Parts: sequence; C-alpha cells; structure tokens
Amino acid sequence: MKPAFQITALLSLAGLSAAHQASAAVDFVKDIQPILENNCLSCHREGHVKGGVRLDTLQQATTSGDNGAALVPGKSAKSPMYTTMVLPEDDDLLMPPKKKGGPLPKATSDLVRAWIDEGAVWPDGIKMISRKKDEVPKVDETVLVKDIHKKIVAESPVIAPLAMQPYAEKIPGTDVAFDLVIIPGGTFNMGSPEAESGRSADEGPQRPVQIAPFWMGKCEVTWNEFELFMYPTEEKRIRLGYKVDAKLNELTDASGRPTQPYVEMSFGMGKDGFPAISMTQHAANKYCEWLSAKTGHFYRLPTEAEWEYAARAGTSTAYFWGDDPAPMDEYCWWGNNSEGKYQKVGRKKPNHWGLHDILGNVMEWTLDQYSPDAYASGAAKNPWVVATKPYPHVARGGAWDDDSAEKLRIAARRFSDPDWKIQDPQFPKSVWYHTDAQFLGFRVVRPLETPSAADMQKYWNSGVEKD
Repeated sequence: MKPAFQITALLSLAGLSAAHQASAAVDFVKDIQPILENNCLSCHREGHVKGGVRLDTLQQATTSGDNGAALVPGKSAKSPMYTTMVLPEDDDLLMPPKKKGGPLPKATSDLVRAWIDEGAVWPDGIKMISRKKDEVPKVDETVLVKDIHKKIVAESPVIAPLAMQPYAEKIPGTDVAFDLVIIPGGTFNMGSPEAESGRSADEGPQRPVQIAPFWMGKCEVTWNEFELFMYPTEEKRIRLGYKVDAKLNELTDASGRPTQPYVEMSFGMGKDGFPAISMTQHAANKYCEWLSAKTGHFYRLPTEAEWEYAARAGTSTAYFWGDDPAPMDEYCWWGNNSEGKYQKVGRKKPNHWGLHDILGNVMEWTLDQYSPDAYASGAAKNPWVVATKPYPHVARGGAWDDDSAEKLRIAARRFSDPDWKIQDPQFPKSVWYHTDAQFLGFRVVRPLETPSAADMQKYWNSGVEKD
C-alpha cells in the first residue's frame, strides 16, 4: 500500500509577504534543493547550459532559458522547471530525460509545483551544485571510531545493572531530545511455538536466548532527530545558537553523512513528531555513530534477538498483550486504523517495558543479516548474525500498511529486498535511501557495557553497504 500523498493547499503567489515566506509549507533546503541538485544541475549550471537554462542560483533560474525563464515564482504552469517534469515518458523535452532517471515520481513533481506556487522561496546565498555520485565519504573510520570511543569512555561512567534508570537524551547543539527506557537483562524463548497462528518456518526452532541489559528508545527515531544527521548544513546553522565544544563538532562533522535525497523522504505523510523512514540499514548505522559522537553515549541498532526480547517484555504470547489480536487498535497503527500513512510516535499504549509502537507504525531495522535457519545454529547468549552481503537484512514489528494482524506478531520476521530501491534512478543505487520502503524506520539501543573501539566499528560499518 502506498501513502496517500498530501500536499498542502497552494497559496497564491508571487509577492508573498515575508511572514508567508517564513511559513511556507515546502522547505527549499530540505525538500527542493535535493531534487534539483540530484536531477537537474548536471545539465543546467555554469558550463552546462542545456536549452539556455541555468538553475544554480535564483537569479539564473528566474532569467535564463531560450524560451523564457525556467522559473516563474507563483506560476508553476508557466515554469518550464516544473512543466517539463510532468511530460510523457517518451517526450523529448522530458526533464530529466528517461536515460537519466525521468520521469520523476509524482510526489516529487507535486512538491516542486507546490514550492513554485507558494512563491518559490529560495534563501539568499544558496548556489547549488550537481550531485550525481552517491559515495560513502572517504574518512579514516578507524581513527574516527577510536576518537569517539575515547570520548564515550571519558563521559560515560560505569553503571551497575540495578542502578539503571530511564533517561532523556538531549542532542547537543539543538533542542531535540528523545527518551530511553530500561530493558533488564534476562533469558527468553526466541521465536514462536509451532502451534502459533500465522507462524512461518523461519521463526523456529524456538530456543532459549540470554540477553544483557540495555536501554532502548521509547519511540522510533523521528524526523526531528534524523534530519539533524541528514542535513549537515542545517544542523550547523542550528548549533550556532548553542555553546558546543569545537572538538565535538569536529567528531560529528567527520562522521559519514547522507547525500541529499532526490525525493521528499516523508512522501507527504508529515515530519514533526513522525517516524523517520526509508533509510537503508547503513544510514541507520551511521546515524547511530553520529549520535554517539554527539552525546558521549554509545548507540547502535538492536540485534534481532534484543529487539524481540524487548518487544515481548517478559511475555511469551503472539503479541505482548496476549494471543488474541482483537485489542490491536489500542496498541498499534496498522492497515486497519492508520488511514493509509504512518502516525506520530507515542500515541498508542506501550508494552510492559514502556516501548511505544514496537509493533506497527513502521517496521524497525535490526543489525542482523537475515537467515531462514538462524535459530537452528545461533549463539545462546547475545546472538548477532553479522552481515556479509547487501541483502537481506532483518526488519521487525510490522507497519502501518500491513492489513494482516499476523504480520504484527512479535515473532514475525521481515527482510530487505532490492525492490525497496526500485524507483531510485541512480546507478549505482543509493547507499542511504530506500525510495520504496515508506514502511521502514528504526529505534536505537544503548548497551549497559560500552564495547571496545574495534567492536564499535563493526556495529556501525557493515562493509556491505553497496548493492
């Protein structure tokens, strides 16, 4: 099921007041700049002026073009920047042309149309550049992780299991915070019994697994958190208003950060308080690295065993409230009540350990490579199936677009697929985004014991990011 795209009602038009510009629904830096830089600037910039059009500055966009200005603020129907995006696939004037990834998804062209009709707000001083390669930044990861490890060891005192407390983590240099709850250590039966309704063969054999204590995000990571990592320029601007140690900024600025996405990544479903979606497992791992550098606490994705242990919260039934799916609407956003989109986090009842949306809303990444027979040979203590290839990796918990309650059972396993990037026009495909996984997000964990720098590097860098 695809989201029902919702573009804010268009405003009218050029000559908007400064107040209207400030409240525009479409954000140029986050929403429009990535679209143009990834799809248009290769042919329409200084030295590359196809059709006489340049789009690297506002002045050029509103004055250049062999057949008139490419951009007419307030008038999308008279702006070739937009009108050429919605031409038939076989039209020679389609931008970008089919051989370069056109036509763009409707949600993308709708966003450009909305931006233009709002007045085409383009902040002063922004000159865009062509961004066609999607490469992992070349950073000496070993040195960087050692520096992050040193910071974490210096700032994270040793805590006894019985002294663990839930806490709120504020991301330095921002007003953004998130809550973590305690997941006590213990042993549970991983997988499902053979008699469980809807059970798949890869959920067994059921076996006892011991899990060390950790903290886990009370909710899924939201756009409020993830976009600080996703948009480095915006994050640098925000932190100017806060006193942040320059050495901390050096660490986080050196961490690998995503390339700009070529589509608006919430797909019109909302951002403030909503779960971040459609990132690759690599992107989620690198967010954890960046967050660890920021906060001085070690964060990573949960293993599949940790995720299931936390979701069960001491229970052994198909759902953490029992075997009967009837109460599902009280605890989960799913196909029956989601209205065709994800919902704000934390609005449904939590499980017994305080985790909201652990089932439903969005599926959640784990660290593990998917193997259908993983339970037959896995370790009995803190198991982790380390990734050795790009696909498939495990996601758990079900999502807003699942119409079958059985898909939201705690033991149900899902795994990544190359089709999750099918609409990505780039070659090679992005290592950061899954264009077709609007049902996918993640939450973070913090183990009680801080691992070695070498182990941190393994958690954050799988080495199999590229398709």
